[in-house]
Amino acid sequence: MQGPGLAAEPLRAEVVVTDVGYQADAAAPRGKGRPPSTSHAMLEEIGIRLFTERGYDETSIDDIAAAAGIGRRTFFHYFPSKADLVWGDFEGELDRMRACLAALDPGLPMMEAVRQAVVDFNRLQPEQEVQHRRRLRLILGVPTLIANSTLQFAHWRKVLAEFAAQRLGQDPGDLLPRTIGHCALGASIAAYEEWLRDPGADLSVLLADAFGELAQGFAGEHR
Repeated sequence: MQGPGLAAEPLRAEVVVTDVGYQADAAAPRGKGRPPSTSHAMLEEIGIRLFTERGYDETSIDDIAAAAGIGRRTFFHYFPSKADLVWGDFEGELDRMRACLAALDPGLPMMEAVRQAVVDFNRLQPEQEVQHRRRLRLILGVPTLIANSTLQFAHWRKVLAEFAAQRLGQDPGDLLPRTIGHCALGASIAAYEEWLRDPGADLSVLLADAFGELAQGFAGEHR
C-alpha cells in the first residue's frame, strides 16, 4: 500500500528544498494551474510529515499548501482531500497489482499467486520505509481516516476478488472470491500492524509469513 504518483509538468523549474517546504526558482516563468515545481510525491511528503508532527486533524490543507509554496486551489489539482493525500496514487498502485497478478504463472496455486502479488505491491526501497511507516500509522490509527480507509480497502479487495473469480470461473461478487479478498486484506493488515510494532521487522517477510499461514487453509482445493 504505497506509491507516489506523477504529475504533468508543462513548465520546468529548479526545486529548492528548505526547512519550511519547497519553493520554485523565482526566475522561472509561471503559467496557469499547478506550479511546475509541485508534484504529487512532493505534496505527499510534506502532508504526511505535517500530519505526523502536528496531528492529522490539526493540519489543514492551507497548512500543507503554505509549506509547499502553493495556493489552496492548486492543492486540489493534485488531491481531492487531505485523506486522498495520505493514500497517494493508490489507483495507480492497484493497476500495478493487477498487472502483477496477470503476469504470474497460471499454474501457481491461487493463494501463492495472491501472496506474490501482495508482497510485490508492498515492496519498499530502504529510503521509502520511514515515509511508508508514517503513512500506515495514519491509515490504521487515525479515527478521522477510517471512512476513507474503508473505501480504499474495498477497492484493494476487489482487485483480488476479480483475480480469484477468474481462476475459479465465478463472479467477483460470489462468496468465495469475496472471502479470499477479505482474508488477504486481513493477513496484510496483521502484517502491517506487526511491522509498525517492531521497527526492526521486514515487511516483505511478515507478509510472506502471514500469507503462508493463510494459504494452508486453501491448499490443494482451489487453484
